[in-house]
Amino acid sequence: MDKESIEVFINSLTHFYRQVGVGEVSVGVPYLLDSKSPVVFDFTGIIGISGKRRGCVYYTCPKAMLTHILTSMGERDVSSAHLCDVVGEIANTIAGNARKAFGADFLISVPVVVQGEPERIHMPDNTRSVVIPTRWKNYQSIIVVALE
Repeated sequence: MDKESIEVFINSLTHFYRQVGVGEVSVGVPYLLDSKSPVVFDFTGIIGISGKRRGCVYYTCPKAMLTHILTSMGERDVSSAHLCDVVGEIANTIAGNARKAFGADFLISVPVVVQGEPERIHMPDNTRSVVIPTRWKNYQSIIVVALE
């Protein structure tokens, strides 16, 4: 994956943070994931990709971070269901903005949200995943892009 493609996903995440008005997110140096095992935190929003590119994009972060995002937005409901909604919305925003950049042949699924260790994230066999580490306040999160 080239630098410009990675920047599309980074810009999509920063767009989400600006859109909801909770401050800026900082982005670390992207790196290649050496294994086929997914890297995850407490909540993960997964988007399947099909069309000219195939694979998945997912966003994962700790529960405390999602709770802080919700309260920063003025939300009082920090139930697991609402946390799942937020991580799914973040993943959907990332993939949706990427679709705008990559065109109509970049087909995205609805988000699948997993709490805890996912059993069904299958990374494409013929590609290596790019991990984009991010930080908001004192919390770490990541975007993982695995596209053929």
